[in-house]
Amino acid sequence: MSPVLRFAPSAWAKLLYFRDRGPTEIGGFALTAADDLLYVEEFVTVKQRVTAASIAFDDGAVADLFDSQVEAGRRPEQFARVWLHTHPGTSATPSSVDEETFGRAFGGCQWALMFILGQTGKTTARLRFNVGPGAHVAVPVEVDYSRPFAASDLAAWEAEYQANIHFETWPGALIELGHRWGLTDEDRTGALLPPDLLADLRDMEPAERQLILDELAADPDTWGQDGQQEAIYEF
Repeated sequence: MSPVLRFAPSAWAKLLYFRDRGPTEIGGFALTAADDLLYVEEFVTVKQRVTAASIAFDDGAVADLFDSQVEAGRRPEQFARVWLHTHPGTSATPSSVDEETFGRAFGGCQWALMFILGQTGKTTARLRFNVGPGAHVAVPVEVDYSRPFAASDLAAWEAEYQANIHFETWPGALIELGHRWGLTDEDRTGALLPPDLLADLRDMEPAERQLILDELAADPDTWGQDGQQEAIYEF
């Protein structure tokens, strides 16, 4: 039987709530059933800094989540193999940063799955095996109503959102993205860009994205006084 990533309706509803709650990407982990490691029982988040084009998990919060899941009796395969995140734009295609994160953070696992949910419902789910010759498999996604599932809990979801999702404002976030996209200090721009343009940048081919960023960096109107901008964060 071919693998399928299946969501409990309550887990899917929570993921949609977080996707639509703000104009940024949101990331988290799937808690999956002991007898079906691709059945998502719950979507959980950790403290993270987010923009319209990036997510940065707090390492300590990830460690705390993993410790709590082990104490609850779950195996690592049930909480540390399926990475879920959303894109605020229409595209669910993995960005170069997504690919780098997937390889770096999950490359040591025997297997892992990256799932992306776009704003209009488009999805990408890719299962990767890191043993033997290795393999990548695209898997379908379903919402499964055949098992009992929990009710929605908007109050708890909002409390988790407020506790864990911390917006990073521009220009600091753009400077950080510039570094992750390969720009040098001399190339970076402090422009305050709207989320729709940032989403467009994320979906571009690398060469096209580099051209746009180079043009922004060359425009003095995008820089602050004396050609410098400090990173600004909201927590």
